[in-house]
Amino acid sequence: MDLLIRRTFMRVGMAGTLAAVGMARKPQAQTILTPKEPVVRLMGMEAMKPTEPPAPPAPQDFTDADGKPVTLADFKGKGVILNLWATWCVPCVAEMPALDAMSKRLAAEGIVVVPISSDRGGAAVVRKFYASHDIAHLGIWLDPRGVAARGWGARGLPTTLIIDREGREKARLEGGAEWASDEAITAIRALIA
Repeated sequence: MDLLIRRTFMRVGMAGTLAAVGMARKPQAQTILTPKEPVVRLMGMEAMKPTEPPAPPAPQDFTDADGKPVTLADFKGKGVILNLWATWCVPCVAEMPALDAMSKRLAAEGIVVVPISSDRGGAAVVRKFYASHDIAHLGIWLDPRGVAARGWGARGLPTTLIIDREGREKARLEGGAEWASDEAITAIRALIA
């Protein structure tokens, strides 16, 4: 019996070795179970909360890509989708392509997407992020110390405020959303009108 067990192990051992050598010689398709970036489920517009009563957001300064001070008054007469985000924030990264697509779709209607980055590395970090993620329709605005975000009552990132043409916050959404959907475009148009 002992001899039978040893022969069996030798055959299995030899077969396992041959299989391993064969696998090393033949390239095989691999399934990669971890995506390049974590998968994030973006919310729909049902997650948006109306601001009751609609009111202007607190006056806050932020800067443009050149370091020039900017306020929401600089967008007077336009509808504003004000998005507070950062390049290190996973749901922020997930929603940026949708914000970019929304910006392209709504620009002709006088509705501007204003993504304000809280990255401490400034405009260079945001430019690099935009280039690596093919973001082509968004400007660069900065709030590296998070002063404006705190002043607007953001509890986390991303937070998006919908501001009508009269400068009143009409709604906000906390978390990443699918902004480029027809549902989102319809909701934004109705809120900003």
